[in-house]
This record gives sequence, C-alpha cells and structure tokens, in this order.
Amino acid sequence: MYFKRIEDMRIDHDLTQQDVADILQIQREVYRRYEKGTRTIPVEYLIQLAQYYHTSVDYLLGLTETDKWNETES
Repeated sequence: MYFKRIEDMRIDHDLTQQDVADILQIQREVYRRYEKGTRTIPVEYLIQLAQYYHTSVDYLLGLTETDKWNETES
C-alpha cells in the first residue's frame, strides 16, 4: 500500500528521505520503499512520524482530512 501523505508531509517539512530515515533510525533505502509502497511501513514508524509531524496516524493513512490532533472534521 502506498501512503502518499508520508511523502507529502516530508516534502512540506523540507526534509529529505535521509532526514526521515535518520529520525526513524533506519536506512534511507528502507524508508524510500515505505514511501513508494514497495514495502509495508510498520505501525511503530507511522506512530513516530505522526508524533514528529504533530498529526494523527489516521491522517497519514488517508483516513481523515484533518491533519491536526485538536481539529475536528466538518
């Protein structure tokens, strides 16, 4: 499964794939595969990314359009 939002959030925060890989303490190639959907991203990494970006896992997964924890969908 491809999660466009993890790529979008990385770009919006002016981060490289290597920056995010360093945050997750993994190799850049592994992160690249998560971003492109050729490898399934583990839940614990999604949680780390949601915390880093101050958003929800649901937003990263595309389950909601609300990108902040304290906002409610209209």
